Amino acid sequence: MQYVLVIDKHTQPLMPCHPARARELLKAGKAAVYRRYPFTIILRERDGGDTQPVEVKVDPGSRETGIALVVEGKHGRRVIWAANLAHRGQAVRDKLEKRRAVRRSRRARHTRYRAPRFLNRRRADGWLPPSLKSRVDNVTTLVKRLHGVCPVTTVAQELVKFDTQALQNPEIAGVEYQQGTLAGYEVREYLLEKWKRTCAYCGKTDTPLEIEHIMPRARGGSDRVSNLTLACHDCNQAKGTQTAAEFGHPNVQQQATAPLKDAAAVNTTRWALYHRLTTFGLPVSVGTGGRTKYNRIKQGYAKDHWIDAACIGVSGEQVFIPPTVSPLRITATGRGSRQMCRMDKFGFPRTSPKAAKRVHGFQTGDMVRAVVPSGRHAGTHIGRVAVRSLGKFNITTTTVTRQGIHFRHFILLQQTDGYAYDVTQKGAAVPPQV
Repeated sequence: MQYVLVIDKHTQPLMPCHPARARELLKAGKAAVYRRYPFTIILRERDGGDTQPVEVKVDPGSRETGIALVVEGKHGRRVIWAANLAHRGQAVRDKLEKRRAVRRSRRARHTRYRAPRFLNRRRADGWLPPSLKSRVDNVTTLVKRLHGVCPVTTVAQELVKFDTQALQNPEIAGVEYQQGTLAGYEVREYLLEKWKRTCAYCGKTDTPLEIEHIMPRARGGSDRVSNLTLACHDCNQAKGTQTAAEFGHPNVQQQATAPLKDAAAVNTTRWALYHRLTTFGLPVSVGTGGRTKYNRIKQGYAKDHWIDAACIGVSGEQVFIPPTVSPLRITATGRGSRQMCRMDKFGFPRTSPKAAKRVHGFQTGDMVRAVVPSGRHAGTHIGRVAVRSLGKFNITTTTVTRQGIHFRHFILLQQTDGYAYDVTQKGAAVPPQV
């Protein structure tokens, strides 16, 4: 349970209200649903009103970002709304790699392709790779939406920096910290010393050894030294794109430290996100990751992204999180595909080019309600629609996908906005009493 966001008849933000109060206003006809996610109502006759200070707090992450709205009232600070935002940075990277591979194959075959451009372009100041920029854009978009429907007065961000060298070797210090892992070594010589000139999988010696990725690059592995090992040619070919654990050698997998890709993503985007948040014209405060953890543990809250967001900085020292709060699960999905035709396994088009984006007023990804009076799909279904030019759409609910429902049975609830929403996640702020 979390509070309902409220706006007046001029779409100006008012104080969020309890869900029971929102139901009363909707039932009495004094309010209408303005937006499903985050759930917002608009008062038909209200024009302005008194508000209290509301702070939006952000805990940035590589895969997920926690966001919480904290209101400061007579009885202290209280969380009234929370969400976990799942990013699609890896999906963006995979699509770019796939597009790059298609262009490269066209050039190798000397078929039609986009001619190369002159290499005289400069990257703008503050440029970020698309996979990282999408993370900053997602957080900025959500904060902007909350700012439009809630009287936000301040913003708080956890400005954490990960020491990647200390993550690989917590005991490193002094001169060794300054010199780094490969001081005095080339990569291959370092690996030969580390793995005693033997194959990490079969134990062969006195045989040509190849540098091999413990977590394959095709599965998201990096080229850092802790993810490299030595293998003979036969083991390297037999392993393929499996991890060392899947190949039957979990001991080799354990020797590789935790991936640092997520830490690098947070380090790269933290200041870009901070500068984006300052563009809203609100005071932006920052806090360290250590301070957030201290506040959370001191108050006895469980570990979660949205809970960390509530405990950021000085304002997170004393904050009440109701046990009934259920964070909204938001997943960045993108706004469709740039691909004009679908291909078969041989690379030939199997569908016609894209037609109109909207069909009978609906677009793929819209949230709809389908009220079917009879037939095999009889009943009421709520979910995401996939449009078809013939007028018979598919609807995907939380449990099943129903196909071939006529468009006249659909009612639009909310247009697609590049995100998917789930309210099934339960609150876990307060640990169970023992």
